[in-house]
Amino acid sequence: MLQKVWVSSSGSWALQESNSHRQGKKRCWKCRFVRTIIQHPCRRHAPKSSRKERMLRKIQICLCFCFVSGILYEISLLSSCVFSYLPMAQQYLTPEQVLNLGKSIIFLETTERLEPPPLVSCSVESAARIYQDRPVILFMRGLNNETALDINTSYAAFSLLSSMKNVFLFPLQMETVFQETPLLQWYNQVVPEQEKNWVHVSSDASRLALIWKYGGIYMDTDVISIRPIPQRSFLAAQKSRFSSNGIFGFPARHKFIWDCMENFVLKYNGNIWGNQGPFLMTRMLKTLCNLTDFQGTEDHSCQNISFLNPQRFYPIPYPAWSRYYQVWDKSPNFNHSYALHLWNFMNRNRKVVVAGSNTLAENLYKTYCPSTYEDLIQNAKHRDLPEPEEVE
Repeated sequence: MLQKVWVSSSGSWALQESNSHRQGKKRCWKCRFVRTIIQHPCRRHAPKSSRKERMLRKIQICLCFCFVSGILYEISLLSSCVFSYLPMAQQYLTPEQVLNLGKSIIFLETTERLEPPPLVSCSVESAARIYQDRPVILFMRGLNNETALDINTSYAAFSLLSSMKNVFLFPLQMETVFQETPLLQWYNQVVPEQEKNWVHVSSDASRLALIWKYGGIYMDTDVISIRPIPQRSFLAAQKSRFSSNGIFGFPARHKFIWDCMENFVLKYNGNIWGNQGPFLMTRMLKTLCNLTDFQGTEDHSCQNISFLNPQRFYPIPYPAWSRYYQVWDKSPNFNHSYALHLWNFMNRNRKVVVAGSNTLAENLYKTYCPSTYEDLIQNAKHRDLPEPEEVE
């Protein structure tokens, strides 16, 4: 017959007596944290157990503690709130395991490059710092299963980003991403080498599929996070009556994203830049509601989808993108913004953040991605060092 026994923190035992023996007896309750089940319990008035029996009970207790500790450890690994153990387990987790935690922040790199430039590193780092209780994932087209496991690489940004406890670097495998979506048929028919804007089009498709499958927030790799986004289902207005697809968030399996994927295929034209991106989001949003101009810093709402004010992510509009790389007499506070889009697509002259320049972008790096900024300073120092003289 099995009986429940409680283990106290001091190691003493106490039986849970049956109802018929409760009256007139003083029960002993010393258990505080673990319940276990054993056979042949020793009653208080029974003779002392043999050494062998006592040893058996000790082994049972130890096994119980090991079992419970193992469960708690697994919970800590798979919890969306606890990342304290993830750094040493990152390389063993698959994209599905991390994405299934929910609420991921997703970035995409659809070029083949393996060394994320400082702006990409800053975007990922700032998100990891702002959303410390959420997985931040950078999918990279240039990665494969072999390089993904080799985190101890010579690429500085790999080391910087992989050292952050909630950042994950995974290969972007599009055929896998597009499974069970309307985009798979399109992907199997399209010829990337013949596509004029393949890097952008493939990114537009991948972000839709990932958010539909797993939910979370997608961000472009030139977006610097400055405070958490409170909305769960949202699109970002680039300007009045026009939606961006550089930042958006939805729960998994949201109908709006599914409709966007169907429209992506139905009206596909890879020769028109943005046709599968911001123009797609805008035309799909217009099918749901009548878009009007924004007044002040208000947000709009349409069928439970928040259409966020341009001030939330685009306080500096794209015609003025170069202001991020200028010195301001008084730096703006961006009190109404959740993140800042730095318009890297417009940056054709490839302006960069220079340490000591006191530009707006440099100040953003200092505040929201200090590790990337420190790496930037170190690289600048190495470049300024004189070449060592050759010794004959």
